[in-house]
Amino acid sequence: MAQSRAIRAILEAIAVAVAPVVLLVSLLLHPYIGMGFPRAEAVAAAVVAHPNRWGFAHLAAAMASGLVLLALLAVRRYLREAGEERFSAFGIPFVAFGSTLYAMLPAMEMSPLMAAKTGGNVEAVQTQLIRWFLPVLIVGAISFAIGVAGFARGIAASRVLSRQLTWLVVAALAVMAVARFVPLSVVQFYVHGIAGIVALWPLAYQMWTRPAQTMPASRPG
Repeated sequence: MAQSRAIRAILEAIAVAVAPVVLLVSLLLHPYIGMGFPRAEAVAAAVVAHPNRWGFAHLAAAMASGLVLLALLAVRRYLREAGEERFSAFGIPFVAFGSTLYAMLPAMEMSPLMAAKTGGNVEAVQTQLIRWFLPVLIVGAISFAIGVAGFARGIAASRVLSRQLTWLVVAALAVMAVARFVPLSVVQFYVHGIAGIVALWPLAYQMWTRPAQTMPASRPG
């Protein structure tokens, strides 16, 4: 029993460490479309020039959204075992809903690729797509931000990290959540991905080196 709990704790720590890396790699793999608001002509040029890279980057981004959700579920279990029962539990459904909508975005971005593959008008497809893309982006970002706020409060209340690391992780989670609202390539691809690593790696290290069952239960926040 103790051995299985130890193995589970290690696997969960690995999941928390790997998820933001996959997210950042998927975002860095995205073909260059400028640093500002994605323009239809820039997207069309990128799809036509790098169709396979476009497809793999968006598949990876969808998978990364699922991995981030699994990582946060692992963090939730860690916080619960450390005695934090309130705030992270509140955040779970919002994070799950936001992550599901976020995974829809790269799926939607496969449409320009299909247009390029079939001889369609890629720029026209992207122009029409953005009208559907932005509402999904905003609703998903709102839900994810609410959920992340619950996790941030839970991390602070649980005191599983030092004061300095708590502030770092909470700030990085906030940046990660806010970045999802900003439809600028530099924010979506770079700020978002780096914030995920800064937020989750300290938690992964803590989960690896100090399993929750070895810690005193947190006081209610």
